[in-house]
Amino acid sequence: MACNSGTCQSGCYRDDSSVGAEESPPLTKKTEVSNEAVNSRRSTEHLDDGICLKCKVNRTIAAAAADGGGDFGGGDGGRFCADCFRSNLFGKFRLAVTANAMVSPSDNVLVAFSGGTCSRVALQFTHEMQSKAQKNYDASRDRALPVFGVGVAFIDEKAISAISSDNLDRAVEEMKLIVSDLAPPVKQFHVVPTEAIYSLKAGDAKDRLNELINTVNDVTGKEDLLEHFRMLSLQKIAIENGYTKILLGTCTSRIACHVLEATVKGRGYSLAADIQYVDARWKIPVVLPLRDCPIHELNMLCSLDSLKTVEVFNGTCAGINGLISSFVKLLQEENPSRESTIMRTAGKLTPFHFNRMPEDNDYNGQVASRRRQKKYNLKTKDALPPESFCPICNSPLKISSFGTSINFDNGKTNPNGIGAACCASCQFQVLPNDPSSLEHFISLLPPSMVSQAGDGDRLSQRQLREQIEDCLLSDNEDGI
Repeated sequence: MACNSGTCQSGCYRDDSSVGAEESPPLTKKTEVSNEAVNSRRSTEHLDDGICLKCKVNRTIAAAAADGGGDFGGGDGGRFCADCFRSNLFGKFRLAVTANAMVSPSDNVLVAFSGGTCSRVALQFTHEMQSKAQKNYDASRDRALPVFGVGVAFIDEKAISAISSDNLDRAVEEMKLIVSDLAPPVKQFHVVPTEAIYSLKAGDAKDRLNELINTVNDVTGKEDLLEHFRMLSLQKIAIENGYTKILLGTCTSRIACHVLEATVKGRGYSLAADIQYVDARWKIPVVLPLRDCPIHELNMLCSLDSLKTVEVFNGTCAGINGLISSFVKLLQEENPSRESTIMRTAGKLTPFHFNRMPEDNDYNGQVASRRRQKKYNLKTKDALPPESFCPICNSPLKISSFGTSINFDNGKTNPNGIGAACCASCQFQVLPNDPSSLEHFISLLPPSMVSQAGDGDRLSQRQLREQIEDCLLSDNEDGI
């Protein structure tokens, strides 16, 4: 029988539990701190040795590049090897897609491709997910789940930019090669000019678009209007070709710039709508799977995997957008985590009800929608009043931010009504101040924007009726 005495020197039998208790003293806060210090010291030793922190086998990207005379120091390049870095970056993309139900097996996804780094990585990762789904489909016996389709779209802005036709044609041919070199399934490549948002002949549409752009005097207003036209062009391509989702390559760095731009322009109310993973305010929902990936990681991946990029419209922004871009770049040089900090801070804003996929019969989509609804404490769409949007930039508006509605008499638009229904940023930076110029500006708008303004008018009237419904007399009541 064991005496269980710690001072006994007789050598009597002691059970294993007492031995373990003596050999393994209870963990205290001091012990936990010392363990953390040991782990930190081991991680530092791995960094000093140039060994990957994840696999503990391969050399880091920075160490391997230093041996070859290259420079990939700093950030994840100094912590991970090439394989682990790529796996980590693709994991962010895949997690964003699956956690937010961005793509279902029955979807047909349109990837917006500008030729730059972000859109190139978005295309590559989407292609890899499609290839894996195709392999699973071929290996399955019942083949119950189809493989989602992928298309690629490039918006030709030759009509409103200074690029020559020869340079643009060469760039488009290089993009076609990039898309065609991807392994099957085959992806259709769409090249659509910006003026296609008008249902007119090519020459007339180009003239009308240039005339509309020239009526905007503010440089920042022109850039914002052109960005909205790009989205309208993508929506047009998706609707005409049967796509169900539009995938953008918007990364952490771009979102950080947009957060400050929207704040300066007075678009704080609508900011939360623009920076979420999903934006279903459009007829074809828009998804941002690279939201958690900074630009320097995407550049590193393109360099490691030799992903070819094509710079087409690489002109710098002017006005507010250019100043904010330079400012954020300077902040990032001082502290590499500034862009992520800006995005995470803005990400605490409560999303709108359209910042999730519409619920359908897809079980995974319903589960992801309920998960995000619980995470952000979102109300269901039926419990919220219908949203109003700016007819120029499609930003959500507060119901109290406009008091007058847009009147349509015999197909003609009241310019004062549209001006009152726009957000403050568009009123100040896009719309002309002169009434005659404003009327001319509205007459040049694409049909899709005019029809949206008409929908906003009917929505405003319905919201007004809901607000005063308690004060109205019913049909069976007597009133003066």
